[in-house]
Amino acid sequence: MNRTRFENLDEQKKERLLDSAAEEFAEHGYEGASLNKILERAGMSKSSLYHYFEDKADLFMSLTERSVAILMCEIGGFDPQALTAESYWPVLEGRVRRALELSNRNTWYVKLGRMMLRFRSLPKGMDRSNRLYRAARSFVEATLLRGQELGVVRTDLPQSLMVDSAMALGEAIDAWMLTHWDDMTPEERLAMVGVNFELFRRLLAAPSEVSSAASPGGGFRAGRGGREDFKKS
Repeated sequence: MNRTRFENLDEQKKERLLDSAAEEFAEHGYEGASLNKILERAGMSKSSLYHYFEDKADLFMSLTERSVAILMCEIGGFDPQALTAESYWPVLEGRVRRALELSNRNTWYVKLGRMMLRFRSLPKGMDRSNRLYRAARSFVEATLLRGQELGVVRTDLPQSLMVDSAMALGEAIDAWMLTHWDDMTPEERLAMVGVNFELFRRLLAAPSEVSSAASPGGGFRAGRGGREDFKKS
């Protein structure tokens, strides 16, 4: 994307284009979405689109970055340096829970997550999404470094391995949740937050933090019809 050109675009035209793209991608997925229909909805010509974006993948990633920015604003500001030893894990879990609550109410984030999983598997998808993933990686690294300063994150592993492991676990959990989203009720999805977050604590926390952590409040088992039903231990 030519960011200077796009940022200088009239705000109403910019919003109309991105909203039109969101509607088309939500209805048909990334691969099935039609640029012509997006342009028709936005009232733009194809030459105008290519003035700002290289192709459909470029437009999709711009929309994704915008959606992630909106989600982060709705979750609330977050500064790793403001965390304390006492607030570190509760605040992180609270942010995850808030994101899940918003996704329960707004299915666009779920649809976008599923499209991103598919997009990353396409030939150009991995390369085009690298900028967003580099930003996520930098955020994870800064958060882990703050945890180490506070003594609540382990220091016995190389930093790059810690970040790689956290990113991989996060992607695995996201993929599982998106795959099984429709099989769970909103309450069951929220119940998974504590279970999933405990995986991060056991992977990343300092030994004293892991040993003192309370056991997760529940587990899950296969229920009738293949659903994942939860029961308290």
